Amino acid sequence: MLKQRVIPCLLLKGEGLVKTKQYKKARYVGDPINAVRIFNDKEVDELIILDIEASRLGNGPNFRLIEDVASECFMPLCYGGGIRTLEDAEKLFHIGIEKVCIQTSVISDLSLVTEISNKFGSQSVVVSVDVKSTLFGKNKLYNASSGKVLSGKWEDRVQNIQAAGAGELVLSYVNNDGMCGGMNLSLIERASTILDIPVIAIGGVGSLEDIRKAAKRGASAIAAGAFFVFQAPHDAVLITYPKYKDLEELLKGI
Repeated sequence: MLKQRVIPCLLLKGEGLVKTKQYKKARYVGDPINAVRIFNDKEVDELIILDIEASRLGNGPNFRLIEDVASECFMPLCYGGGIRTLEDAEKLFHIGIEKVCIQTSVISDLSLVTEISNKFGSQSVVVSVDVKSTLFGKNKLYNASSGKVLSGKWEDRVQNIQAAGAGELVLSYVNNDGMCGGMNLSLIERASTILDIPVIAIGGVGSLEDIRKAAKRGASAIAAGAFFVFQAPHDAVLITYPKYKDLEELLKGI
């Protein structure tokens, strides 16, 4: 496995996959089972699937669909969306999910993170944080479910998440989501500096060089959606993933 992981991140809406731009304009990109089979063939090391409307609609995980996806997935799978209880997490682990990713249900209370970590190990629980820049260039916490900016410093938030027992942090920069114009490298470097747990950076990958730059700034993993599902210049849907040897060469010496 690569020292810095490169992870496709798929967004689930209903029973189909979509891709957003700055968390808006969700565009249908295909069937999750088919996508997983393609990534199997491409020998991807890890996969993240996030249901982007479960929490917003007050729904729990779609266990039937997730089980179908997990049964086809040959690589470790992280799932997020609608997870509100320890029982939700336990059921997901039972059907084949290796890691759960939570955000909305722990915005005001991180106790669920601690519960999952204590019972299943910190490696099983990932917490996602969305950061969005204001018109004045300030990085602020963002709640994707409500569409609102949150109070408090994002640095304090991620350190509290680590203290609660999370094994990894997904750090998403909303402004660059789906834009393929590069990542927020200063944000990645700051998070990686103040945390001991791995940081999975996402938002803005448009080239292999973007992945290399994020790894050099301290990201333990780089996740991407549009870069792996759209083919430039017309954004035709075509699932791709770099060859392992090309990623090894890309990340050599970091």
